[in-house]
Amino acid sequence: MMSKTNRSELRGRLPRLQTRKPAFKIIDVGATDVGLRREANEDSFLMIPKNSFWIVADGMGGHAGGQVASRITVETIGQNLVRRLHQAEQGGARPDVALLLEETIQGACARVFDTARRQPALMGMGSTVTSLLIYGDVAWIGHVGDSRAYLIRDGRIHQITEDHSLVQEQVSAGLITPEQARISPMRNIITRSIGFEREVEVSVSAVPLASGDRFILCSDGLTGHLKDDDLLRLVEDVAIRQVPERLVQRANDLGGEDNTTVVALEVQRHRQRKKHRHVS
Repeated sequence: MMSKTNRSELRGRLPRLQTRKPAFKIIDVGATDVGLRREANEDSFLMIPKNSFWIVADGMGGHAGGQVASRITVETIGQNLVRRLHQAEQGGARPDVALLLEETIQGACARVFDTARRQPALMGMGSTVTSLLIYGDVAWIGHVGDSRAYLIRDGRIHQITEDHSLVQEQVSAGLITPEQARISPMRNIITRSIGFEREVEVSVSAVPLASGDRFILCSDGLTGHLKDDDLLRLVEDVAIRQVPERLVQRANDLGGEDNTTVVALEVQRHRQRKKHRHVS
């Protein structure tokens, strides 16, 4: 069984609270690797299957700063989302999941920013984040930066998130092609991040679930080496538990220029509702 996080200091810090179970059974697995060119792994990931929540973050700002920023990001979002979701359910109200994702990610942004201001050695640190919460029969994705979420369904791959990056803005404006963006010297410049400023605009999207769906959350250490079609070919006929390690290994085989993190989910059969016996 793979670790639920690559940051040992996070283990045991999450609130042990019950939240609504998803309509489907979910299988999850994650992996991360420093790669072949970096001295430290500045990525963090957190899997909270009990609460159907998964997070990938890619830190920036030097070895210490990047690790701190990504750890604070996943820890803050994980703790606050679970706690607030539990509180909303206990209050009897239907949670506004999109708003909860947005506000918990913004809370992480403020915490990273404030931490850097208190510790001059960490000034300039920041992180990306891509998080996925399954609530009922819908996957909700909250996103800042250029880490990505993909959906694989019916033999096709769909990029759910849109990179918050300079080259993506150029592609959207028709100034360059996606192929040119992949090799642009500006491809690593992101336009939104956690912690560079105290507030950030969060992108939130929703995907209704279907049995057989697969989701991939990943840092740009993977997508910097693999095109979407290549990613699909590597995972479409592979058991879900083999997917993260296979993708991480392929990124390293292609040069391992950056840290690579992958969290993979598979939506399996619809949960059976318990039958209640009626006594007359």
